[in-house]
Amino acid sequence: MRGRGFLAGTLALALGASLGLTGCGVLGASEDGKRISYWATNMAPSVEEDEEILGRHLKEFTERTGIEVDLEVIPWSELWDRIQEAVRTGNGPDVLNIGNTWSTSLQETGAFLTLGLLELEAIGGAEKFLPSSMAATGPRYEDPIAVPLYGQAYGLYYNTRMFAEAGIEEPPATWDEFVEVAEELTRDTDGDGVPDQWGITLGGADVGVNSHFAFILGRQHGGSLFADDGTPQFDSEPQVAAVKRYIDLLAEHRVVDPADATIQNFDSNQAFADGKAAMTIAQTNTLGVLQSEGFSDFAVAPVPVLDPRPEGGLDTQTMVAGVNVTVFADTDDRKSSLQLVEFLTSRVVQTELNKEYGTLPVTLDSYVDPAFTDGDLGVFGTILRDHAEPFPQIPETGRMENLVGGAMVELFAAAAAGEVGEEDIRQAMEAASTEMAAAAPAG
Repeated sequence: MRGRGFLAGTLALALGASLGLTGCGVLGASEDGKRISYWATNMAPSVEEDEEILGRHLKEFTERTGIEVDLEVIPWSELWDRIQEAVRTGNGPDVLNIGNTWSTSLQETGAFLTLGLLELEAIGGAEKFLPSSMAATGPRYEDPIAVPLYGQAYGLYYNTRMFAEAGIEEPPATWDEFVEVAEELTRDTDGDGVPDQWGITLGGADVGVNSHFAFILGRQHGGSLFADDGTPQFDSEPQVAAVKRYIDLLAEHRVVDPADATIQNFDSNQAFADGKAAMTIAQTNTLGVLQSEGFSDFAVAPVPVLDPRPEGGLDTQTMVAGVNVTVFADTDDRKSSLQLVEFLTSRVVQTELNKEYGTLPVTLDSYVDPAFTDGDLGVFGTILRDHAEPFPQIPETGRMENLVGGAMVELFAAAAAGEVGEEDIRQAMEAASTEMAAAAPAG
């Protein structure tokens, strides 16, 4: 890519020996002295930890191939803007990580390498990936521009000490049980008349997470954010009911700290680690956050589902969450770039990286390791394989996240003040749906 030698803050990783990776024989091995750049997402608690973890693996890649890699780890808060700038200017990396919900939007730009049969064969074939994770790489029936890299799913984290002290023997499996347990564990422990232990903590100001729950609970209610023809239907009865169910954790049941209306998902994970709430629904990599905080009094269970479910309702417990990896179309070294993608998605590297990050492998052969079939990661693995659906794979997904998730931020703020009801939710979803439809391309 033009300008990649000037990327700020890159970590140059270089060693000699040359040994081609098996998956790249189709396109040929790169020669010694090759150099590519790689933008990685921040997966560890800090950028420095990511640099250390990825640095070790990229050192091995260089030893095996002779290809040097300039690594830059980019925080999630900056990544989308950095990618957009790279698309506009051409000054970007050869290889980069993207949120999997961005795949279709980025495919529309035409700036990324289309992974046809030849390219997919070079990285080991599409069949090596989990079908659920491959479903979140772009529109159906089209060649993707990305493949999965790290898998994530939502799960219910619960404080085992609080549950034991309350005599609660099992985590809630249904939504009604979830609310009942949350009500029981919302307590005034210091006697000042105000709860200081909450049933659940959530990031009410987190636009992305809010939209995820509009999707997950919408599927449980038998709804869909978009009709088959792509028309937004955020204000359909199932979707309004889904959003109301989530907002009501604060608005009606009062099992959420009103201050949660102003925090992000990361802050709610911290509140759970600090023992301020008995439960939180969060993604797989929260395991690493809790470990870094030295918090161990927790276990993981599947996300509660509606029982009984409305007509058409599904037992969806998560969107297919995670990170994909892609290659810019105007890379100067397609062969080396695909070799890096093959390496990052190989069984050994998938197993090691996902253990280090507390995330899930996206390749089928990695699940021979008990780390991903037993314990907490085993719970998440089952959720991702058997109870996950891809987020809408349409170019407008990013705009939908902002409109639906943003409307829910405002609803949480109103709920904290005790000023939101079903009609408010309906009007907010109707406004978001109307704005989405108005922005749709003509024809």
